[in-house]
Amino acid sequence: MTDRGDVLLEARGISKSFPGVKALDGVGLTLRSGRLTALLGENGAGKSTLMNIVAGVFPPDAGELLVMGRPVRFTRPRQAQDHGIAMIFQELNLVPGLTVAENMFLGREPLRRTGLIDYAALNRKAAAWLQRLDLDVAPTTPVGRLRVGQQQVVEIAKALAGEVRILIMDEPTSAITERETEVLFQRIADLKRQGVAIAYITHKLEELSRIGDDVAVMRDGRMIGSAPLGALSRDDIVRMMVGRDLNERSPRTSSATGDEVLRVEHLSLRHPGRPGDFLVHRVSFRVRRGEVLGIFGLLGAGRTELLECLFGLHARACSGEVFLGGRRAVLRSPADAIAQGLALAPEDRKRDGLVLSMSVAENASLASLDRTERLGLIRSRAEREHVQGYLERFRVKTPSLRQRIRDLSGGNQQKVILAKWLAAGPRVLLLDEPTRGIDIQAKKEIYAFIDELTGADLAVVAVSSELPEILAVSDRILVLCEGRLTAEFTRAEATEEKIMHAALPRKAASLC
Repeated sequence: MTDRGDVLLEARGISKSFPGVKALDGVGLTLRSGRLTALLGENGAGKSTLMNIVAGVFPPDAGELLVMGRPVRFTRPRQAQDHGIAMIFQELNLVPGLTVAENMFLGREPLRRTGLIDYAALNRKAAAWLQRLDLDVAPTTPVGRLRVGQQQVVEIAKALAGEVRILIMDEPTSAITERETEVLFQRIADLKRQGVAIAYITHKLEELSRIGDDVAVMRDGRMIGSAPLGALSRDDIVRMMVGRDLNERSPRTSSATGDEVLRVEHLSLRHPGRPGDFLVHRVSFRVRRGEVLGIFGLLGAGRTELLECLFGLHARACSGEVFLGGRRAVLRSPADAIAQGLALAPEDRKRDGLVLSMSVAENASLASLDRTERLGLIRSRAEREHVQGYLERFRVKTPSLRQRIRDLSGGNQQKVILAKWLAAGPRVLLLDEPTRGIDIQAKKEIYAFIDELTGADLAVVAVSSELPEILAVSDRILVLCEGRLTAEFTRAEATEEKIMHAALPRKAASLC
């Protein structure tokens, strides 16, 4: 490692908490001039939170940042930008109604003497950067008209067009083509030669041999270790990423009976922005009565999209066949899916699973309104009587069934969603991140409910980005990588390292 004179940024003892979650716990990180540091870790390890603090998106609760050896404290992104820090966000941070050029120079537009924006200079500067990044679009094109991969390149151009000394890249290649990735790597090499320090978040370990210099691995909000890239093997890195106490696994007795409930054959979902590409590609599997099939994958693996296809949310873009109870199912809409015995507890429960302005009872009855209405009108008393037993079964803590759902804790909201679907009498329950954002005790209760439901012969397909959770609840585990099925393990065969190896993208000739 080089001497400390080349340190451009140092984070010391950074901690950050959000309601119910300690995202960072005393994390340190050093970024050096002309070197790319790969920041690695599972989903939820704290990587993006740390980088958002460096970029001024929100302040730390404790610890300090030093830029060029001087302490700084950012309360907004513009302050970080003024210190030469730019961030390419995992979630696109563009204004769809503005042009490519306007997005690239938003807040730092070239001005005429009159104080008005010099659009000729603006478009000229933007065109030069677009050419360097090999993006063949006009700078006057509204960003909203571009496909996702093109928007990602605009996001990259926006960061590079500033006076950047420290560049943060959060999964920059997750939505771009191989050609666009190659051009990006060329620009990264240029930046390193110019002395820019780069922090690079990725799950694609094969990229690092091309662009990486150092590796820093995070786990559960802590920095596990850092080293020059050449000092660590792939196995070393995976072990650091997942090296928990495996005693966290809780015992589960399989209730699978052998009777097939759900069969999926060659399910595919076309990518909306890349012709010929797929978000899910030819995935096949079976689920038995009383079985929990776990699905694991990293960002962009297609986990959520797979469940959404099964629930009829992308009927026009999906292909393949689905069989329920041995009969081919036609799933053109969620209503079709519900009618044929499928239920989906979505990843974003507040946006997709609940109506926050409605009561507990109203939310719990949404999937089975036919049992509470007469002549097209909902009978409130019948509604409460219908769902009360299910809410009690899931031990939902609420002062009243008339309580607004928004006032309940995250764990109790998730229980209401489970009660809602159980009241509809499903055959297959699809769970997308069933314990995200809820406390440890509520997690344990959800796990117990899954055991209880499968004991009553319900089939469960559970998606989770938490390896211990997948190992704890599943009878079998499927691993997805970039939309494809890359491995299947029985509960006895599965280990964290095996699963992570299968989930990490490799070149097309090998794993993926």
